[in-house]
Amino acid sequence: MSTLRLILGDQLNHKHSWYQEQSDDVIYFMAEMRQETDYATHHIQKVVAFFKAMREFSDWLTSRGHRVIYYTLDAPENTQSLIQNIEQLIKENDISLFEYQLPDEYRLDEMISRFRESVTIKVKSYDTEHFMTSRTDLSSFFEGKKLFTMEYFYRMMRKKYDIMMINDKDPEGGKWNFDHSNRNKWKGDTLIPIEKTFDTNVSSIVKLIESAGVKTIGRIDEKNFAWPTTRTESLEVLNYFCEHLLVHFGDYQDAMDPDQAYLYHSRLSFAMNSKILDPQEVIETVINFWRAHQEEINISQVEGFVRQILGWREYMRGMYWKEMPAFATTNHLENHNALPDFYWTGKTKMNCLKCSINNSLDNAYAHHIQRLMITGNYALLTMCDPAQVDEWYLGIYIDAIEWVEITNTRGMSQWADGGKIATKPYVSSGSYINKMSNYCKGCYYKVSKKTGEDACPFNSLYWNFLNEKQEYFKGNNRMSMMLSLLNKMDKKTLQAHQERAEDIIKNPANY
Repeated sequence: MSTLRLILGDQLNHKHSWYQEQSDDVIYFMAEMRQETDYATHHIQKVVAFFKAMREFSDWLTSRGHRVIYYTLDAPENTQSLIQNIEQLIKENDISLFEYQLPDEYRLDEMISRFRESVTIKVKSYDTEHFMTSRTDLSSFFEGKKLFTMEYFYRMMRKKYDIMMINDKDPEGGKWNFDHSNRNKWKGDTLIPIEKTFDTNVSSIVKLIESAGVKTIGRIDEKNFAWPTTRTESLEVLNYFCEHLLVHFGDYQDAMDPDQAYLYHSRLSFAMNSKILDPQEVIETVINFWRAHQEEINISQVEGFVRQILGWREYMRGMYWKEMPAFATTNHLENHNALPDFYWTGKTKMNCLKCSINNSLDNAYAHHIQRLMITGNYALLTMCDPAQVDEWYLGIYIDAIEWVEITNTRGMSQWADGGKIATKPYVSSGSYINKMSNYCKGCYYKVSKKTGEDACPFNSLYWNFLNEKQEYFKGNNRMSMMLSLLNKMDKKTLQAHQERAEDIIKNPANY
């Protein structure tokens, strides 16, 4: 009688208590499946990264004496269905106990829960031992509250884990949040170190994916795959970030440049979301490095990084489990337009979109401001269906797993949740893009022009959006100033914005 333990592709936690003891009675199961490659159209680099990381993790388990059954995508015994594969293995291996770590996607959680109810053998679930909160901690924290302000949750987490605290009440540096110090435009006056890459040959995995007929998006240099897929590589990227990038991370975390794919960002998101790296160890490593180099590294650089992981990452995961499954279909602003084709090709005259989308097609990556204020901003201003926006975001990014993607898309980016995550829609005209980026200089359109054929499309789209959706924002204090300016706008000017916006929305290929 044996135990079968399931390991999903985003559960590559080397530190999990499961692996501390080796037993011949325990079989670990991992599989590359069409079920997972096909539920969304993923970036080729995303599929490759998961397959490569899963294989590396399987080899690591085997090297430690664990029994592992690993199905490659083309394995003859692979049914391409998670549940069918599990049922098959239970029969073939005289399994008396099935164990699994709680999935972080609602889709898989429901699937395994239904399976659990249908089988006669014993089933036991475990925590993934990765996150710093449980599924329900955030719901408990905000119980009875109407607003779910991330900042308060973040402060609670700082206190709970004693992270950058002087005592149990006061934060280091005298402030909880140095966000106002983290909004600089990068003007080329600092040298950005080249990213840490590994140039791994993944041609065999690419060939496997292509021969199986898996539909993907994006581009890949299959002989020089750059992303970390092992724990050793991931730790190298973490240390490289500390030594070379942390010094200016906070300064330029919101900046954008057409020639800089990563700026000072860490490139750790895939390693963390696949659980190769633990969030607490990442935070502690960065803080310890800062403490040893406080003469060169300002506290604002570190706090901005910690807030993304301890604050936003844990907060978004908590909101996911609090709001699902209704969150997946919420469309508060009733937007139904199609996402333009250039999101899949990068072919547009708008330089900010062209650069951001092509960066994602080339690297399966964009940092949070490109996602929020370029691709997300345009999708919201053109009133695209959030379901289509979800699908694109889930597919295009190497780090996109639904718990983090959908909360950022439906909540933060598209305001489809009506303000549960973001108190106001993150929309802007071209002026913000020009303030935070170097995109506008090389653009076909002129950001300084408000109307006319060569005016920045974001300018007309912005005012048209506010006009179209102003009923939804009545009573929202954070929108009152812009709505007041809208209502004072010359009627002819507003009409010109509306006509231009309508043409942009109907004919995106012309822009």
